[in-house]
Amino acid sequence: MANRPRTLVVIRHGETEWSRAGRHTGLTDIPLTEAGRAAAAALAPRLAEQTFALVLCSPLQRARETCALAGFGQQAELCEDLVEWNYGDYDGLTSAEIRETRPGWDLWHDGCPGGEQPDEVGARLDRVLARVAEVDGDVLAVAHGHSLRVLAARWIELEPAGGARLRLAAAGLGRLGFEHGTRVIDQWNV
Repeated sequence: MANRPRTLVVIRHGETEWSRAGRHTGLTDIPLTEAGRAAAAALAPRLAEQTFALVLCSPLQRARETCALAGFGQQAELCEDLVEWNYGDYDGLTSAEIRETRPGWDLWHDGCPGGEQPDEVGARLDRVLARVAEVDGDVLAVAHGHSLRVLAARWIELEPAGGARLRLAAAGLGRLGFEHGTRVIDQWNV
């Protein structure tokens, strides 16, 4: 068996004004709310006993701040492939607002005009998983709701659209691991 992490822990960034309002927040770089900072800081004692061979973090400030408040800012390596789905023309809009002009729109199948398509997001997250596969030991990835949902879907060998079924709340945590050599989701949206 190739070198593999025992566990890939994923953390979605804490709440922002836009995530609280249900707005798609792709590459727009906005900070955490006070509630988001408190939720991120609450992750630190939950992860205090865990050691990570590699910590990857999206370069967007909401992820960096979450990573630091969770206690891993000094260890973090910024990873462009972990940025959120590029929503292009839909950045800052809610799904309901988008469907006013494009009825039936579904991010997971339709992607975003001026932004990314599901297969493009999947390709980025496949590169992250290839990097993770080279690491001996546990890995932590701090990023965004939709990108981490795609990462988890790809971990268990689903198409990117499989992430639609893996809701991940702000400051939510997941543990991806192995059972008898098969990639599994051990915990999700904790």
